[in-house]
Amino acid sequence: MPAPKSPGWLDWHPSPSVPRFTLPPGTVDTHCHVFGPQARFPFAPERKYTPCDGGRDDLFALRDHLGVARNVIVQATCHGADNTAMLDAVRASGGLARGVATVRPDIGEDELRALDAAGVRGVRFNFVRRLVDASPAADLAAIARKIAPLGWHVVLYFESADLPDLEDFFASLPTPLVVDHMGRPDVTRPVGGPEFTRFLRFVEANDVWVKVSCPERLSITGPPALDGETRAYTDVVPFARRVVTEFPDRVLWGTDWPHPNLTGHMPDDGLLVDHVPHLAPTAEQRTKLLVTNPMALYWP
Repeated sequence: MPAPKSPGWLDWHPSPSVPRFTLPPGTVDTHCHVFGPQARFPFAPERKYTPCDGGRDDLFALRDHLGVARNVIVQATCHGADNTAMLDAVRASGGLARGVATVRPDIGEDELRALDAAGVRGVRFNFVRRLVDASPAADLAAIARKIAPLGWHVVLYFESADLPDLEDFFASLPTPLVVDHMGRPDVTRPVGGPEFTRFLRFVEANDVWVKVSCPERLSITGPPALDGETRAYTDVVPFARRVVTEFPDRVLWGTDWPHPNLTGHMPDDGLLVDHVPHLAPTAEQRTKLLVTNPMALYWP
């Protein structure tokens, strides 16, 4: 019997709109996931949530509907360190997807090389306390040392308030770094204030790429990307635009489909595409954000 979904779980949008904004040819969605399907790829016993199914066929259908060319599929925490569902999706993409895995410190060189051959290009370190029990620095440092010879990167997921305690460790890692969702800034604080400025200086001082993704997670005042809203998440826009302006060659974009653990609303993915020009107002910025940068990182 499939495990029931977590109470209050919001399923992904069943009928996203057709975007008004036409994505440039070759656009890469650098942050999306697959959930199961549970009957084929069971969720990890130690998971913190049980999602709906959101498998590779659903992801690829959305890709084509939105006008996206390629995906980077990030291992979902509901699958733990069993990367089978993610790898299945990457292999089924016909070369149009790459993967970001979750691995344990004792992983061997042969397994890493097999992941590399399958299309994995990074590992994810999760520091969000509600999603993981612990993120021991020694174990993560050991993983980073093992993946560095492959040319992989480390994807970091953390809350902005925790950066002061983590940035020295992050800077010590021997790989490029990719930060999910702009480090989850508190968008009720000034974009020019000390907290976000500290994040920007961390990016400047290290080999860091930044995903200007998940405005639906960061927004406090919205409005949400629903019901044809063309100016969604206006409170997040100044933060993303500042990152795009300061680091045009190191920014990435992603949908975060199927949007795990949202509680307030489930966005229309077509409207998330329409949000892109607000983050990157010029055609040059958008080409770098959506095509040039992700291709350099994942398909060099």
